[in-house]
Amino acid sequence: MPLLTVTVNKIGSGAFNIAPKGPIDSDTYMILQKKIDEILNPPPRFMVFDMKDVDYISSLGIKVVLNAKEAVKKGGGTLVLLNLQPQISKVFDIIKAIPSEHIFASRDEMDRYLAGIQRKEIEKRKSS
Repeated sequence: MPLLTVTVNKIGSGAFNIAPKGPIDSDTYMILQKKIDEILNPPPRFMVFDMKDVDYISSLGIKVVLNAKEAVKKGGGTLVLLNLQPQISKVFDIIKAIPSEHIFASRDEMDRYLAGIQRKEIEKRKSS
């Protein structure tokens, strides 16, 4: 099986984009885990998993993503999944481990969602 590569980019203060490429399985999940461990102290406020180049994920890969989600959540942050292949989307849908409002088909869809959240926060402050 091909080896997994993982690119991590800082996309802002306390925000990271994680882009795995290849299968996340019993042979490769630790590659992803090590990359995530490097950015979890302190936990980021926002973590994006761009999964466009992942065509297979095993239970160990799912565990890595869910552990990252919990670490980010404990720090008051949010983890989102982006660009899931249909088979990967189906797996996350079946296990219902990530709220559907944190799974996006594209970066544009995610940006629209985030813009809406920001508008709501601005309106809250104006009405206070």
